[in-house]
Amino acid sequence: MSFFVICLNPTLQKTLRFSSIIPDTVNRTGNHRLDIAGKGICVTRVLTQLGRKAVHLTPLGGEMRSLFLSRCEQDSLSVEWVESYSQIRFCYTLINDSGSTITELVEEAEPVEAETELRLIEKFDSLLLKNPVSHDGTGFKHLVISGTKAGGFSDKVIPDMVRKAKEKGLKIILDVKGKDLTESLQYGPDIVKPNLYEFASTFAPDLVKNNELIDDESAVKKRIKDVALSICKKHSCRIVLTRGSGKVWAANPLGLRANGENFFEIDVPAIKPANTIGSGDAFTAGLAAALEDGKDFVEAIDEGIRCGALNAGLLRPGVIY
Repeated sequence: MSFFVICLNPTLQKTLRFSSIIPDTVNRTGNHRLDIAGKGICVTRVLTQLGRKAVHLTPLGGEMRSLFLSRCEQDSLSVEWVESYSQIRFCYTLINDSGSTITELVEEAEPVEAETELRLIEKFDSLLLKNPVSHDGTGFKHLVISGTKAGGFSDKVIPDMVRKAKEKGLKIILDVKGKDLTESLQYGPDIVKPNLYEFASTFAPDLVKNNELIDDESAVKKRIKDVALSICKKHSCRIVLTRGSGKVWAANPLGLRANGENFFEIDVPAIKPANTIGSGDAFTAGLAAALEDGKDFVEAIDEGIRCGALNAGLLRPGVIY
């Protein structure tokens, strides 16, 4: 069992595809689907599709929990859960073929019940104990934490999990932002992988205006390079920043290119997307799987890009086939 994946904000994802959307009127479609989602589920599903063994840990509650778990079983996902006494949120993807737009509508999660964090940490500790790092491949080797946490969790829950996993010898990949990221850095995660907007809003908020990055890409790149390399040097980590259809930006204090470059770009192939939701999570899964195989940093990013592109070409979120 190689991968231990955590997400503290499970989701039921409704995808609706329209030939066109006309505002201020009734729009109907017969092309729709319901999937289990949340960043961690998408990472786990893609890892599973890549033939990797992964355990996903999440809080679950409410009347939709049985549906969520049955869909996990259908996808052959190994899921551990704790009671949250909160409903699973819904998120909605509206795909407009005529406008070539993909719009995401996100419900904020209900706060979890007060004792959920204690139950979660107890389950986390138990799973770490049962799956120690080993040379025969039976234990956890990597911890992947993805996404925002629901209300009701403290700011220490994610950093504490990072600390404990690091002490047990696991490699850590973080796709989180804000305090969840800044407070985890002190424990030396191996890979930091938010998207560019999340990274900028966490470490360079002056680059964000009206919930978007400022227009001057050269100024953004220069600032992000300085910040990323400073973080890499201080915390001995590597950073990968996805940018949708734009080139991936990566920082590695050791450098891996022939010229020793420690901040570099990697091209992303141009595709016509069917649904981009989950592509960042597919990227994370591909990156993690390649690193497990002993690929170098650039090769692992290339595999992440490949998986992200496969996901974007499919209507279902968080898959590669």
